Amino acid sequence: MSASSPPASTAPLRVTFVCLGNICRSPTAHGVLREKLLAAGLAGQVEVDSAGTHGHWHAGRPPDERAQAHARRRGYDLSDLRARALTEADFASSDLILVMDWENLALAEHDAPPEHRRKVRRLTEFCRLHDSPVVPDPYYGGADGFERVLDLIEDACDGLIEHLRQRLASQPAAATRPGLH
Repeated sequence: MSASSPPASTAPLRVTFVCLGNICRSPTAHGVLREKLLAAGLAGQVEVDSAGTHGHWHAGRPPDERAQAHARRRGYDLSDLRARALTEADFASSDLILVMDWENLALAEHDAPPEHRRKVRRLTEFCRLHDSPVVPDPYYGGADGFERVLDLIEDACDGLIEHLRQRLASQPAAATRPGLH
């Protein structure tokens, strides 16, 4: 085990990405982080999920075809993901709830039990290269919007990987987290 690798017995951290319908931005972030965790050797130590504040609109559907196509061109496979609504259980089981924009932030903070509100943050807080307060919704736009979303998400996920590494390194070896699987 290297100095940067957390102990194998440490319970995994859980990150849940949230957008409006869980068909464009949050599944894209889910797929990007999943691949970046594999590349960083952290796949078994961080679990990734995604949901929508209004995910019931598209429940059970795969991500938007345009989101999938743009992600696929950059090496990310979103085809196994399905839309779902953010639930109260997500707040309890997640270490971070990362939202895409101000509306998602307001809705997630409103729905979060008080003891879990601190877990809700904007994904763009982790950006290193881009200075954007939000990941804009590309749904009603063209190809440029989906590319912009990927640029922001890739940047934020790079910063997020560093944050997760630090959190994992600071966990006690015998840490357990009820509610995580």
